[in-house]
Amino acid sequence: MVSATSLIAIVDDDTSFRTALESFARSLGYRARGFASAEDFLGSDAVRDADCIVSDIHMSGMSGIDLKHRLDAQGSTTAVILVTGHTEPGTWKQARACHPHCFLLKPFDPQQMTECLAAATGA
Repeated sequence: MVSATSLIAIVDDDTSFRTALESFARSLGYRARGFASAEDFLGSDAVRDADCIVSDIHMSGMSGIDLKHRLDAQGSTTAVILVTGHTEPGTWKQARACHPHCFLLKPFDPQQMTECLAAATGA
């Protein structure tokens, strides 16, 4: 069962994807908060309050992979789910090397995201 207090932070510079994923997370019973960039997320209180972070890899400014490295360097243990629409082998290799909780290729099956969120939040 999803805890109504679990906060999912969604970091993506694509407004339509970010908004859709926020709505999806809320439909599953999570609280959700969207950010247009990794920098916006890092400057918010959600950096300490989020139970899970879903981040696109390719964004202007800091990438999702760079965000994961920054969080690791700060000692964060918050689960990070990385998503991308890019299928280059280098992207896959870099993403897996930073050990995200899940790594999903857009467009993903909603059930995959549901399972990743549940595992990340202990729901």
